[in-house]
Amino acid sequence: MQAEEIVKLIAEALPDAHVEVEDLRGDGDHYAVTVESHSFGGMSLADQHRMIFAALQGRVGGLLKGMTLTTRVIEDDRS
Repeated sequence: MQAEEIVKLIAEALPDAHVEVEDLRGDGDHYAVTVESHSFGGMSLADQHRMIFAALQGRVGGLLKGMTLTTRVIEDDRS
């Protein structure tokens, strides 16, 4: 699975998301993924991760062998 496909799948599920993907081994199978989104507001960390795994449509453990996932809520900068 290519990094671009990971970004595309997550962006389709969370259009406001900022997604960063790092190939940890250079093999296209092990990635570190960071996702920031307003959509995570009020959600538990577990629910945020479930949302990302759902967006990846079952590819983790199949085409995508390993992934570390970090999620963050984008906070409004308004005062």
